[in-house]
Amino acid sequence: MNQESSVSSNLSQLSRRGFMRAAMVASAGALVQITTEADLAYAQRRPGKPAPPNAVIIDANENPLGPSTEACAAIAGLGAKGGRYHFALAQEMTRTFAEMEGLKPEYVRAYAGSSEPLHYTVMAFSSPTKSVVVADPSYEAPMRSAGYSGAKLHKVPLTKDYAHDVKAMVSADPNAGMLYICSPNNPTGTITRREDVEYALTNKPKGSILLVDEAYIHFSDAQPVLDLVAADKDLIVLRTFSKIYGMAGLRCGLAIARPDLLAKLDPYGWNYMPVPATMAAMCSLRDKNLVSTRKKINADVRDETFAWLAANNYSFVRSQSNCFLVDVKRTPRQFTDAMEAKNIYVGRSWPSWPTHVRVTVGTREEMAAFRKAFKEVMDTPVNTAYEAVERPVAFLS
Repeated sequence: MNQESSVSSNLSQLSRRGFMRAAMVASAGALVQITTEADLAYAQRRPGKPAPPNAVIIDANENPLGPSTEACAAIAGLGAKGGRYHFALAQEMTRTFAEMEGLKPEYVRAYAGSSEPLHYTVMAFSSPTKSVVVADPSYEAPMRSAGYSGAKLHKVPLTKDYAHDVKAMVSADPNAGMLYICSPNNPTGTITRREDVEYALTNKPKGSILLVDEAYIHFSDAQPVLDLVAADKDLIVLRTFSKIYGMAGLRCGLAIARPDLLAKLDPYGWNYMPVPATMAAMCSLRDKNLVSTRKKINADVRDETFAWLAANNYSFVRSQSNCFLVDVKRTPRQFTDAMEAKNIYVGRSWPSWPTHVRVTVGTREEMAAFRKAFKEVMDTPVNTAYEAVERPVAFLS
């Protein structure tokens, strides 16, 4: 099939999807709100009080390096082309990724970030009779999406070494529709071994699928599982350009799976990709040294921070990602408010670990500022009479 025919075929599919989505939304009577890392970080901040320009922002797992130099240069020349959809550009980007990973192009689909396919997968494979199984603590988005599908949610505690307890997950519910594995995990930054993912695939409930979120895979030494997709297993893998590639604000992500599994996401939406995000993603993929260089930068700064925390006898989880959990020995809001007063914005907490707060790895200078403020806050006696002002949850629109 030539490029023109391929574009025409995709346009026809998009039109059909539009009608299917409209029919589904009309029957459901409500739209699903996509929850992103940006939403969750924004909800943590004080309404109406933006962070000052000189603040240290380490609360949203963003990459402080931003897009690569080559990606920025490519974006700069796109303004005059912004009036066109450039349908073939996204196809070129997904073909590039597929070739690099030994996949067929039809197994790769681009979205404006990986949050959309994450939610769509939950919606497609769960229901009031098909539950969702997740680790705890882990990324909250699939938990929120389970509420939209009416699915029962099973939260399974992490193992003693902070991996997903896959044996407990596969036995949580014989009627589960979907199991979610985030590796490296958000917020702990810890790895679930490749053999454990394979165990989950082999032993999961009949008819269910595995959703493997590899948003942070490039920061770690974890073994990817894209070859399991190529082998036509029952899983969907998510990748994003928001983390190591520094494109959180540009919005580009991928869902990788068998075409029949990807087709089940169609009724929930599949929009044209933003041209700047697609071009930046393609440039990033073609930069052979980008991932290894940035992985080392992040690891060096992260390990410096861990060495300091350990030397000062602070309790934390050793991460292989660009974030980690630290025990602040007080309510998370008390700690985050105290850090914010020192112009340091740190991340959120998880109910199952009530005294831990997630911190994103920033630049070397940012983490030096974090360490200084952290020690000052931790050296301050805990005010047992402290009452955090309840902040309303406000999501980005």
